[in-house]
Amino acid sequence: MFDKNILESASFNFPIICVGNIAVGGTGKTPMAELLVEVLQSQYNTATLSRGYKRMTKGFAIATEESTALDIGDEPMQFHQKFPHLTVAVGEERLVAIPQLLHQKPETEVIILDDAFQHRTVNAGLNIILTEYKNLYTRDFMLPAGDLRDVKASMKRAHIIVVTKCKTDLTEEEKNSIIKEINPAPGQQVFFSEIIYGQPYHLFNNSVASFDITSDVLLLCGIANPKPLKDYLNKHVNSYDMLRYTDHHIFSSDDLDEIKKQFEKIQSENKFIITTEKDAVRLHKFEKDLANYPIYVIPIKHQFLFNQKDSFLNTVIQFINSFNKETILEEIV
Repeated sequence: MFDKNILESASFNFPIICVGNIAVGGTGKTPMAELLVEVLQSQYNTATLSRGYKRMTKGFAIATEESTALDIGDEPMQFHQKFPHLTVAVGEERLVAIPQLLHQKPETEVIILDDAFQHRTVNAGLNIILTEYKNLYTRDFMLPAGDLRDVKASMKRAHIIVVTKCKTDLTEEEKNSIIKEINPAPGQQVFFSEIIYGQPYHLFNNSVASFDITSDVLLLCGIANPKPLKDYLNKHVNSYDMLRYTDHHIFSSDDLDEIKKQFEKIQSENKFIITTEKDAVRLHKFEKDLANYPIYVIPIKHQFLFNQKDSFLNTVIQFINSFNKETILEEIV
């Protein structure tokens, strides 16, 4: 109906960047949004706008010092904790939330929409769409037969396509084969990235840890696709047990008891609890119970292959700079 102009998409004379996908989770949207924030916030007053999935509140809100994951959602809370000076906003209706954000934060110069590609009421000026190397959208099927939540033809609206979670040694031949398979439209750019894991840090005191092939790990994981993390642990630790939860799981006191019970079962002096950054924001409420446990958070980042990072960022920055700031401010007022 949007394609046939029966329903209309609203456009803004303002730099709005959408990071999304057409599959159900697991492509790396959050670390991609974080990469953009990390680079852009030094040059522009940057804001993120998310739905705030599984939060216990409704309507538009901007994160404050008192905000929790239950107030704004786990991914926005992750942005808020990692980038304290970033404007982090949530709102189910992005068409309504964008003007509210600009009204409350008129100094904003760019908005990053997290996971908004399928919400067609807003037409973002730059759509960065991710697809996983081992589960390319070209080979996938619509739910419930596959993981796609939107038709493949919707990818024609993408300006940038990033093939994520690639193997480190992806060859030029494999790269060109994937580009041929994707068959990008004129003007579409295709990039390739891998996931790299950073130094684990303690959930509560931020001290760092180094685990090795003598370490035994209890993995707490409530994300859509834990396989890359499991593969990483298989290579870097002696053994791991996993407590698997649904994506965006809200941890309960029963979960806390189970975590303690399973950790005590590990017969090793060199043992750790490892969790993801997204899960970590939902575990903070158990600080009194877990502060003395060796519970560490393992961060992830995108690393572009084939020296493509500068080209990717230049495209993003050129898009932002294409807007006349004086005109933007007049229209907002």
